[in-house]
Amino acid sequence: MIPDNRLPPRHLHVVRTGKTSAVIKWESPYDSPDQDLLYAIAVKDLIRKSDRSYKIRSRNSTVEYTLNKLEPGGKYHVIVQLGNMSKDSSIKITTVSLSAPDALKIITENDHVLLFWKSLALKEKHFNESRGYEIHMLDGAMNISAYLGNTTDTFFKISNLKLGHNYTFTVQARCLFGSQLCGEPAVLLYDELGSGAGASSARAARSTDVAAVVVPILFLILLSLAVGFAVLYTKHRRLRSSFTAFANSHYSSRLGSAIFSSGDDLGEDDEDAPMITGFSDDVPMVIA
Repeated sequence: MIPDNRLPPRHLHVVRTGKTSAVIKWESPYDSPDQDLLYAIAVKDLIRKSDRSYKIRSRNSTVEYTLNKLEPGGKYHVIVQLGNMSKDSSIKITTVSLSAPDALKIITENDHVLLFWKSLALKEKHFNESRGYEIHMLDGAMNISAYLGNTTDTFFKISNLKLGHNYTFTVQARCLFGSQLCGEPAVLLYDELGSGAGASSARAARSTDVAAVVVPILFLILLSLAVGFAVLYTKHRRLRSSFTAFANSHYSSRLGSAIFSSGDDLGEDDEDAPMITGFSDDVPMVIA
């Protein structure tokens, strides 16, 4: 039995939203109804200013209903009431927008730039290529936004960029109704100094700056290596000369032996001097 005070459906809320659908849920005006209840659902499109209505019967205490044929990025006002009763419950729903195009990149030409991106139809089954894309630009130096146009291709040519300015480009699924029902934007920052000769001059200047830093460092490294090799070579020559002089002074090629003196018996007879023999003329050796 329906109460006399005409209670509206209770706890109306959104369970989940998608790009083209939304699931809503509510409870009956009173617990455990003993008969089917007729609910009227009105869906008002807040962007296109159109209305749709549905009816559903249910004896359950909790009712769930799926709204279909919605538009991505749309805004709706949903009203649920019991039969033709005057009191109702309502909520506002915003569907999920189309995704942003992937792989947005820029290529610089002599007098213009080209924007490239992947087709949105590759990941959005609800997107038709005939809808196209729209491109916007923000001039960061002057803080001015501009609408550059739309295209059904996956590239866009942009000319007349100013020297010394930085730009932010956005690409999104084309808006369908009064700059609404748009896709999510893909954003790309372009901070080159300009286009054409200006950009070439800027790139040349940056190359010169890099060379001015790298070349002296490489020269210092090579100079350090050359000095190091020179020092090692000098020490090697000196050590070899010292060894040759030492060997020549302590080896007798006539006797075929090396003679070492302790220094304590200088002036004594030669037969008392310690002597080490057995060295070959071909391989002189010194034992210290």
